[in-house]
Amino acid sequence: MFNSIKRDLKRRKLYKKYESKRLLYKALINDSNLDTNLRFVLANKLNELPRNSSKVRIMNRCILTGRSHAVYKFCRISRIKFRDLANQGLIQGYTKSSW
Repeated sequence: MFNSIKRDLKRRKLYKKYESKRLLYKALINDSNLDTNLRFVLANKLNELPRNSSKVRIMNRCILTGRSHAVYKFCRISRIKFRDLANQGLIQGYTKSSW
């Protein structure tokens, strides 16, 4: 398995683990009814969470090759591998069009 795929899987696991904490901290930080000192403390706690637990750090990568560009979200396969698999008949419902 490629290192880029391993890294992405690790980031996805971290995101899933810290997602609820991160959303809670963000909601409380943006609540203007709370005291500013409390909001500052919550912002520091948010900054202490692992960097890779942020959703922005997750990259859509092909699960077969690790390619990061031109990846279809619905199957997480790059366009190149998708075309190869479709031409081999391994993806049901997809055929090469001809007219």
